[in-house]
Amino acid sequence: MNPSVWRFPAEWEPQSAVLIAWPTEDTDWAARLGEVEDTYIALVAAITRFQPVVICVPDEDVQSYAFVRLASNRIDMDRVQFVEAEYDDTWLRDSGPISLRREGGFRLNDFRFTGWGGKFDASRDDRLVGHLHGACVFAASAERREINFALEGGAIETDGAGTLLTTWRCLHERHPDVARETLTAQLSDWLAQDRVLWLDHGYLEGDDTDAHIDTLARFAPDDAIVFQACDDPADPHHVELRAMAEEIAALRTHDGRPYRLFPLPWPQPVLDAGRRLAASYANYLVINGAVLVPAYGDPADDAAAAVLAQAHPGREIVQVPCRPLIWQNGSLHCITMQLPDGLLRARPG
Repeated sequence: MNPSVWRFPAEWEPQSAVLIAWPTEDTDWAARLGEVEDTYIALVAAITRFQPVVICVPDEDVQSYAFVRLASNRIDMDRVQFVEAEYDDTWLRDSGPISLRREGGFRLNDFRFTGWGGKFDASRDDRLVGHLHGACVFAASAERREINFALEGGAIETDGAGTLLTTWRCLHERHPDVARETLTAQLSDWLAQDRVLWLDHGYLEGDDTDAHIDTLARFAPDDAIVFQACDDPADPHHVELRAMAEEIAALRTHDGRPYRLFPLPWPQPVLDAGRRLAASYANYLVINGAVLVPAYGDPADDAAAAVLAQAHPGREIVQVPCRPLIWQNGSLHCITMQLPDGLLRARPG
């Protein structure tokens, strides 16, 4: 690869940190804040075993509170960095920077975040990347590029070698008047991709994102795709996810070979006051030396971890309790954004 050309790194490439935002009573987590905080503590504990984490907080009081909660759980606070920033909610996969890199620098693609097509207020979230850039969170070599186009990080998946995977349902919902060919060209340009692979099938009940790819299918190293399967013919997802699996099986690598496929087991339905929640094992996070896997207290949790161990050999598999997260229709990957190696500005001292 030409080191002078922009490239969108794969998630399994070296990282400098993971970016998250602390849940507060001013976010949608307010009604179940205690449970969600416990999940965040478990997440930070898992990340800091392997690398730093950057935590957005709205003010000094929340920072002090979060510090005490984390430190009391014996987390390595030398690997925790706080930054004050305004945010509406904590889904940083969708409001955080989509980072490209080349020799000597980084580009922070700052797309419009519209609250998943205007479903929720997101004015503060939409300013988050600009705020973090202005606060010198990132290396001096990082340039910010504003792009007046609605796109969430959870809607796209890259193999780091020029192939993007996404869903037509989501992108068409955001941009109903734009043809697929135009969207393909735009995404290829902005994200430095050679090609875009589209999935026309796949969804989860309770999903606000209009079928984000990171709830359905993910690239893995060495031309592999991990995807959420459904083996229960009585489940309403069965037909759609089977059609998605057939689409994925028909995809080809750059050199024309089928992808190696890793279907994930299907968790039992999780209901909240009769509402089905969007539980997906595809919403995992890859970090340096590990894969963090959402666990839902389901018999399939261990089987999902085993599949991901096969798809990401050589990495430790760490289960993180994520049942509280799906109450708000997202999971582990949705609340995180990895920062490629070198992107985080070194702290003094």
